[in-house]
Amino acid sequence: MSDQREAGENGWDAVLSRFEARRVAAHASGGPERIERHHAKGALTAIERVLALLDPGTFREIGTFAGAGVDAPRDAFVAGHGLIHSRPVLVGAEDAAVQGGSIGSAGTSKRARLALLAAQERVPLVMLLDGAGHRVSSTPERLRPAPTDLSLLADLIGVAPTIAVVHGASAGHGALTAPLCDLVIMVHGQGQLFVAGPPLVAAATGEQIDKESLGGSAVHLASGVAHLGADSDEEALALVRQALSYLPANSGEAIAPSRNESLTALIPANQRVPYDMVAVFEAIFDGDSTFVVQDQFGASLITAFARLDGVAVAVVANQPMVRGGALDADAASKATRFIDLAAAHGLPLLLLADNPGVIPGATSERSGALRAAARMFVAQHRHPGPKLHVTLRKAYGFGSSMMGQNPYDGQTVTLALPDATVGAMPARGGADAIAADDPTRQRLADLEQGGPWRQADTLSYDEVVLPDDLRHALIDSLRLSSARSARSTDTSDARGGRDGRARPNLRP
Repeated sequence: MSDQREAGENGWDAVLSRFEARRVAAHASGGPERIERHHAKGALTAIERVLALLDPGTFREIGTFAGAGVDAPRDAFVAGHGLIHSRPVLVGAEDAAVQGGSIGSAGTSKRARLALLAAQERVPLVMLLDGAGHRVSSTPERLRPAPTDLSLLADLIGVAPTIAVVHGASAGHGALTAPLCDLVIMVHGQGQLFVAGPPLVAAATGEQIDKESLGGSAVHLASGVAHLGADSDEEALALVRQALSYLPANSGEAIAPSRNESLTALIPANQRVPYDMVAVFEAIFDGDSTFVVQDQFGASLITAFARLDGVAVAVVANQPMVRGGALDADAASKATRFIDLAAAHGLPLLLLADNPGVIPGATSERSGALRAAARMFVAQHRHPGPKLHVTLRKAYGFGSSMMGQNPYDGQTVTLALPDATVGAMPARGGADAIAADDPTRQRLADLEQGGPWRQADTLSYDEVVLPDDLRHALIDSLRLSSARSARSTDTSDARGGRDGRARPNLRP
């Protein structure tokens, strides 16, 4: 019997030989010449991107042999699962070396399968985009009705983290994947997103435009579609790994101390003097833990992930370096989406306020600033997890409400620094609005300069803290919320049901 096995008489030699031939064909991608052209422009291939993204040796492919019937290895889409920081993730990568990365029948099924698995298993999904949209040659095929990956990605919102990386030109159906994801990263000079590429634009409108001007990273970082830019494939994939260390809240890294610089050296007491809020982050949060997203859109407000004593938090903070931190429609829209993301994945929300309110004027009104401001207020009001507010210097008008300053609005803690001021509007503007006489103007000015003590006297602030005690006060407040944080990340809670669909975050 042993001799028969060695001679291959049990039949396995032929089976394994056929399997190996199929495996080689599936892994051929677009062939050596197309792969070399890909490398020549400084880009990784689809499978190289997947392997660079995941922990070494952890990738397990699904759908390897799809697409053989149309002579398209893997049907131009590499799919599977692996680990990032020892945590399971699903990943799909369009292969531009195979029929332009276009979406065929099998590719459609693989994309849907990944989204279904992400909802079923509650694990992150990463989509690496570099494709031409639906394959024109597949149009005549008769396909049975089935959910598309776009519908399934919509169902994933609030259920499992999703990240899209735009490595190359991505059009049509493939491009729509990006704005349906929680975070979008674009590779500068290589990644583009558009409803239709330049040839179709020219045919439809007569406009002559190149790919980069139509939908490059500069366009979409400014439009708000993209959150982060990267100079290379490798840098973009490293950003994915970094982002997933915050979603859901977890930390596999050692806790590093903050920069330990005094906040009194960073925040000027003169409220007319701007300062960089990012420097404040470095003094409050664990060392090297701040991860700012979407900094080129709505720049008067910062959205970021960070860690406080190892706990991942979502941070929304005014940026006094831009318009004094005043809020506009873009800033409020950005904050709304980010707060919803934090709520969906159980992250505590920290709001750092230093703003003169919502920008007034005709331009602001026409942009829908009131509508966007109201939506931001609703998002922070309904945040179901721990919520911490700090008034660093000033919080006026509805801007203070948008930043969670209103008392008894579900905060775990509401803090202020000793020089903080709060009111319906700055004293000078308020006096002008009512044509106040000199005694009234002086009274309003005195109230404004009186600091946070009137609010603290009525417990509108839970506490007034010294600047250099702020980090410790926030850490202690998160400790108070540890039980609620655990409940907010329970997959059986009101955020998701058995069908994997997101549920609205309704505060009881």
